Amino acid sequence: MKTLRSQLPWLIAMACGFVAVAAAVSVADKPQIPPPVTARDISELSTVFRGIAKGTTPAVVTIMTKGKSRSTAQFDDGEDGVPEGLDDLFRNDPRFREFFRRMPSPQRQAPRSRGLGTGFIIDSSGIIVTNNHVVADADEIIVRLHDGREFKGKDPKTDPRTDVAILRIDTGEKLPTLRFGDSDKIEVGDWVVAVGSPFGQELTVTAGIISAKGRGPNITEREDFLQTDAAINPGNSGGPLLNINGEVIGINTAISSQSGGFDGIGFAVPSKMAYWVVDQLVQKGSVQRAYIGVAIQQLDAELASQFKLKPGEGALVTDIRPGSPGENAKLQIGDVVLSLNGQKVSNPRSLQGIVEQLNVDKPYPLEVLRDGKRQTIEMVLKEMPKDYSLSQMRPGRARPKVQDGSATVESFGFEIRDLTEELAKKLEVEPNSGALVSSVDENGPANGRLKAGDIVEMVGSVKVKSRAEFEKALKESDIKDSLRLFVRSGGAARFVVIPKLAK
Repeated sequence: MKTLRSQLPWLIAMACGFVAVAAAVSVADKPQIPPPVTARDISELSTVFRGIAKGTTPAVVTIMTKGKSRSTAQFDDGEDGVPEGLDDLFRNDPRFREFFRRMPSPQRQAPRSRGLGTGFIIDSSGIIVTNNHVVADADEIIVRLHDGREFKGKDPKTDPRTDVAILRIDTGEKLPTLRFGDSDKIEVGDWVVAVGSPFGQELTVTAGIISAKGRGPNITEREDFLQTDAAINPGNSGGPLLNINGEVIGINTAISSQSGGFDGIGFAVPSKMAYWVVDQLVQKGSVQRAYIGVAIQQLDAELASQFKLKPGEGALVTDIRPGSPGENAKLQIGDVVLSLNGQKVSNPRSLQGIVEQLNVDKPYPLEVLRDGKRQTIEMVLKEMPKDYSLSQMRPGRARPKVQDGSATVESFGFEIRDLTEELAKKLEVEPNSGALVSSVDENGPANGRLKAGDIVEMVGSVKVKSRAEFEKALKESDIKDSLRLFVRSGGAARFVVIPKLAK
């Protein structure tokens, strides 16, 4: 009996193991439903949120700004010199028209523009992080601490490309601080807490989850936003987005809203990017970025298939800036950048994020896919020029429609023709720099992908400069279900994939 009793725990464990395996097999093909939430779970979650609020709000500040005052006319001039709003009373009386014409426009002092935002303290000496748009162009900055004391904000340093800024206050004492967490470790569905002063309601705490990562809503030039449904409203800008450990994993920056208020979509600069920017602002007063100098395009499913890659693998080169590191490294249009310095590239934003944080004037290995073969080239990065735009794809100019002399590409639903000197002059491009799209069948597969006035420079990986070269490349290319073209439209260049029209 003693022996059996001593073996009882082992037998129970083994039996439970068999039951667990059997259960796993029986439900392998069924969705796994989490257990129901209990009152204890809710109570524990409330305790977590309560702890975050108590532990972090002392380090969150309200930022109030004032712009410079300006003089402005008391009235806008109306018709015949009569001030706007008095026209109906005096327009028909020539004496009053002459009176107002000769009278100098009264001036008044316009009220100073005011702004409201949030920030958080990262150094006990009084270094505060916020958004660039909170403090940019401010003539006066007032920082209000959680206990109501106010101090003058000094020495703002900003980075408009990421909308991140820092400033300082001098209180003569050590202040509570927040620490940065790792935004790369946060996952969609994780709980987050936003703290700020929405609509002037100071130290407001809201909770939600991470809704998405890697968003680029065209708010700033350098984007890799976290998206959250934690309530963010005007006044929250610059405040911290916190994980359940009370660490800053984002800076609340913008909302997507139809009403101007909370619609469930907020964006925050991820802490990985923000920390790097803040560190440079603190140490150097400005941000130094490396750059390659190429325009890059996302590989969607169709393009990825053309290059025999998976979606989310690599970034496609569509243009190269003269004199840039990309040109010096002999990058080519149509190269797919797969990795840089051993870090995998999944999309244009990931490549930008890798590049900008590397050292300038230092060589790095760059892996590219060129003509179906992987190869590694050496690239020496340079500092990004101040006037360089991270928005690589400039909007193209409107293209005139041209139809005469066209050759029909029936299976793809568009027509092409030679790019003559006359047409090139109209389009402000070099003659014979490609084959001109003259029209697109609105019911064909090219509709929405091409438009009249686009210039096709490559068919597959073959460069073309005329209609004849286009037709030759088309005949010699191995086309199965779709056609890949490199197209230029105004200042923008891109790759497009056009499916073949089914017979």
